[in-house]
Formats: sequence, structure tokens, C-alpha cells
Amino acid sequence: AYYIAAINIESTYHSLMKGEYIPFKHIGLADTFQTLKEKDLIEGILKENSEYLEHQKNLDIEVIFGNPPYSTGQRSANDNNPNTSYHVLDERIEATYAAQSNASLMQALYDSYIRAIRWASDRIKNRGVIGFVTNASFITGYSMDGLRKCLVEEFSSLYIFHLRGNQRTSGELSRKEGGKIFGEGSRAPIAISILVKNPESQQRGKIYFRDIGDYLTRKEKLTIIESLGSIDGITRSEQGWQIIAPDRHGDWLGQRDDNFKEFLALGDKKGHSKKLFETFSCGLKTNRDAWAYNSSREMLAKNMNNMISFYNSEVERFNDTYAHTDRKTRTNAVDNFVNTDAKRISWSLNLKQHLAKGKVFEFNNACFTQSLYRPFTQQWLYYNRIFNEAISQMPRIFPIGETVENRVMQITGLGGKKGFSVLMSKILPDVQVISNGQGFPRYCYENITSLKDKDDNQSYLFTYSQDEIKTAGLQRRDAITDEGLAHFKAAYPNESVTKDDLFYYVYGILHSEDYRARYADNLSKELPRIPCVKSAEDFWKFVNAGRKLGHLHVNYEDVEPYPVTFKKGNPKQTEISNPEKFYYVTEMKFAENSKIKDKSTVFYNSNITITDIPLEAYKYIVNGKPALEWVMERQCVKTDKKSGIVNDANRYAVETIGNPAYPLELFQRVITVSLETMKIVKNLPKLEIRETE
Repeated sequence: AYYIAAINIESTYHSLMKGEYIPFKHIGLADTFQTLKEKDLIEGILKENSEYLEHQKNLDIEVIFGNPPYSTGQRSANDNNPNTSYHVLDERIEATYAAQSNASLMQALYDSYIRAIRWASDRIKNRGVIGFVTNASFITGYSMDGLRKCLVEEFSSLYIFHLRGNQRTSGELSRKEGGKIFGEGSRAPIAISILVKNPESQQRGKIYFRDIGDYLTRKEKLTIIESLGSIDGITRSEQGWQIIAPDRHGDWLGQRDDNFKEFLALGDKKGHSKKLFETFSCGLKTNRDAWAYNSSREMLAKNMNNMISFYNSEVERFNDTYAHTDRKTRTNAVDNFVNTDAKRISWSLNLKQHLAKGKVFEFNNACFTQSLYRPFTQQWLYYNRIFNEAISQMPRIFPIGETVENRVMQITGLGGKKGFSVLMSKILPDVQVISNGQGFPRYCYENITSLKDKDDNQSYLFTYSQDEIKTAGLQRRDAITDEGLAHFKAAYPNESVTKDDLFYYVYGILHSEDYRARYADNLSKELPRIPCVKSAEDFWKFVNAGRKLGHLHVNYEDVEPYPVTFKKGNPKQTEISNPEKFYYVTEMKFAENSKIKDKSTVFYNSNITITDIPLEAYKYIVNGKPALEWVMERQCVKTDKKSGIVNDANRYAVETIGNPAYPLELFQRVITVSLETMKIVKNLPKLEIRETE
């Protein structure tokens, strides 16, 4: 590919130039990021090619143009294609972009296109131009704040043409992003960046920004790019460039409201600032959803039993082969040794590490639990520290192998791309119930034995309540802090405020359209902070609304089904000899009215069509799309491409609920939930914040 590209460049140049053509001899085949290493690392390549590369290393390069790849690495450990390590380059990223970032997770900084920017900036030294077509996530990405700060420091002028097209969003956000520049080849947003280092320039870090616009097709975008043609073309256009002044956070777009920091932190794991919740946790992350989740408990048991048995056989095979080798040799051998057949196992980093240590595991029936997999969608889960890749603090909220009472608010986590959302649950939530979700619980559970071993000085962290419950060695404690309660009692000294009130006050505030709109940019980059509203009257309105919303969302399976009209297959007017067959759903679809979806009518299956669905119900958006559309998406029969595992929502209806009509009734119930939610939200008081905040 490198040589074909070289021939194409030469051919194009030859066709455009006038006069005698002299071929360019210094195009070389190389892994660009490896060229920062010492000379002996490139001498193993073809001698002539090696000479070209050495010649290039000694040149002063002032112009670098390209379309670097964008990839943070393999999607699955079964791919057996781990990231290439570039120690010299990655150390530069660590010393610059990572050092200036406030993010805790920085894997995205080692994406290939970020490495390309770091390499190119170092290669042109203090003078030159870089022109790249790349993933545009660096413009707004939370973990890219350090990169943005460094770009402003290192370059005198930055010209960024944002072509949008982010299809990792959904719903209205996705439509607004418009067509994908590279068609079906990429779901990432794209930007054209011209970065200039001019040591004689008086200005430093001046950002010229152009957004291509909303709702444009791919063809329309390409037409605009062609018509503008150049930096000068954009300068002379009517819209021109937008000059951006970064804020102190390194944000270019969507800059935060600094008043937000005056509010009480919902939670804080880094510092010692005052906070409302002592404990919170990322949602459950299995890294093998097709195996660890299923609508059928029976199917889940079969899948996990088979996978664990296969894993143990791989451990035995590995131990036989590497019986007398040291740990380092065993660890290095794992990737190339294991059987990566996706129909037998789903590997992950942690599971491979267990294999390297020779650990075997037993299938455990006590690990089955019901989980909220997506909004208003329950699945059976194999809840296990080994076969779930990251369980974070969830066992303190929903202990493994125990049945406990709890409520947890799952909110959009850092890096979420679907807009801010919150949803309450009484069962264990997956990390993507709400995008990159963080769960804030009403209670946390501690093992009594482990509590006795704790330092007495730690006892202040939790409040012992009169009705403390003890279940199977567990002790329940408030997850809301005393300092959080004191903060609100001071704000409303004449009111009897409890921690339970605060829990639902938060849920009410987080549903406020005023709050979400006013602090949208903050909520896209940091965890929520909770203000005190101006009056006690409004405080109680938010508490009561939050309590109603919480009850509605937690008990969504118990609300009255909305009385839709049955265009076909009215159960009350149909003789149903085989309910399982009659209600069996493979995929719900909207009616098509010309090219426009008619959302008032849904084809449930060949037997049933429902209509007169109120369009108002679709206004309840959770995690990027209407709650009803989550039901439609998940009440189906789906086969995982890699493993071949079938996940049939009808099995949950029959085996767990004992009602084949459950998917249909769930759709009707979520209509009710959606309408009631919007009614409560619309009646929330206007957000007026106390002046002391």
C-alpha cells in the first residue's frame, strides 16, 4: 500500500508539473512511529529503503500532510491483535498531553491519530505546517483536554474545519451530526486540521474554527468542502472563521459555567471536597455481554457453564505446555497460545491474566441475578468478579449472591455521547443503561466481618440508622453523607429534611429542563453538582416530584398499560389457542407513511398491530432516545454474530414473568411511564438558585 501510494503521488505530480520531471527517490516504507527509535531498529529493513529512512531522519521537515488511522486498539481480546507499543512516542504523550489532562482514563490519548499529531509536532520542531484529516473527537473529548492545551501552546495558528458526522450518537443528536464523510467506513466525526508553527509570529495558539453545519448529507458536505477549497476560501466566505478562546479547562467548544463549581458535588473520589454521596460506582461492565447476559436464565446457565468449562480446559492445556516456566514467560505466551474461537469463549485481559496464573473456576448458580441491561429492559446476568471484567463498587450497592433492597440513580458518565440522562433502578444496572453510567445509591452494604477489621477512625464515613438492617452478614448504611445533609439543613433551617428527601430531591433536580439546559456543557464534562433552590417551597416540590419519578421508573412493570387501539389482533376480541405463538415478537417496527415513519402505529408481529400511540410519549428521552424506542429495540430476538448465541426476549416473558404478552404490555406500560414522566417534568418549578450558592 505504501508503494502504491508513492506511485500515485508521483503520477499525479508528474501530470500537474510543467517542464522536465525528476523522480523523487526518498519515499520509504516504515512504521512512522517507530522511526523515533535508534538507527539499528530500521537497519533490518531492505538496505535501500533503510538508507531512504536514514536520509529523511536527517532532514529538516517543515510540512507533514496525511490521513492517519484512528484506533485505540483491538475491540476484543479474542482478536489477538494487541496494540503496538511505541515507548519513545508514548513517553512524549505522557509528558505532554496526559500530564496536562484532568481526566482519569487516558486510553484515548494513545489513539493512532493522536500519536500522529504528537509525532508530527515533534518532527517539524519549532517551524512548519501539519495538515491532517482525522477523527474529530479531540475537539470536544473529555480526555483530550490536555491535548487541546498543548496544541494551543505549541502552535501559533490552528485552523480546524469540523465536518461532524458522529454516528456514535443517537436520535436527534445523530441526525444533527449528518452524513459520514467516509461513508460506511467510519462512525467517527471528522475534522480537517491545519496546524502552523511560526516562530516569528506575534500570536500564540490562535484558533480559527469552522463548523460545516447541522443536518447535512455526506454529498452536501463534500460539495461545501469542494466549493470552499482552502483556508483562504473559508476566510473569504460569508460565514468565515470563528475565533475561539479556550477556557481554563482547555475546552474549545461548549465551555462550562464556572458558577457550577459553587454547588455541592454529587460525589468526589479524587479530593476531599464536600459531597452529597460517600459512595458511587460505575455500572457493571462484563466485556462479554453476549455470554454474561441473556433473557433466558436457562440459556445463560448453559452458555456460562460451557464457557467456564472451556476456559478450564485451556488452563489445563496451558499448564501442560508451560509447566516449568517462569511467570514472565507464561504471561508473554498467553496471547499466541489460547484458542480464540468466539463460539467457545470470550477472552478479556483479566481472564487471560488468570489463565497465565493457572487459575481454574467453578460455575456458580448463586451468581444469577436480574439486571437492568438497558432502559426498561431486564436481563438475567451472571454476576461474578472473574467473568465480569469490571464490577467497580457495585457489590457494595448490590452484593453478589444476596437479595437486598436498594435504589440507585444511574447518570451519564464522563465521555458519554448521548446527552445527559438519569434513570433510577432497584436492580443492578449495566454500565450502558445510561451512557458510561455512574450509579449513586440510596444505601451501601458492608460485610459485618470486614467492618470489624476497619480502623475506628473510619466509622464517621457512614451513618448508623435506628432501623439498620442485617441480612446474611451484611449491614446497610446510608450512602448520603452527614455533611451533605447538614448543607441542606443549613439552607432550610425551618424544615425537617432527611437523607431520603435529599435522594429524591437530587432525582427531581436532575430531571429539571432548566438545570439540564443551563448546565449542559458542565454535565457533558463532569459529574453533576446540586444547587439549593431559592425557597423551601420549591425544595419540597423537587423532592415530591423526584419521589414520584423514582417510584414510576423503578416500578415501571407495575403501572397500568396505556389503552392503545388494536388495529389488528385485539387480545380481548381474539380467540388465542396458543399464547406463546400469538404474542411471539421478533422485531417491532413503525408503520411507514411514504418515507416518514408513523410513530403512532407499531407492527408488533404478524398477528398484532397497535395504533393511536400518543406522540407525546416519544418526548421522554432517556440515554439518547425515547424510552419507547428502547423497548422496541430490546424486545426482540437477536443472534450475536461472533458467538452465535441467541438472546430471545420472549423467553424472559415466558420463563421469568410467566406471561407471553409481557413484551406487548411492557410497551403499553412504558407509554404510561413516558406520559406521566413528561407531565411531572413539565410541572417542575423554574430553577431559581439561592444567592449564597
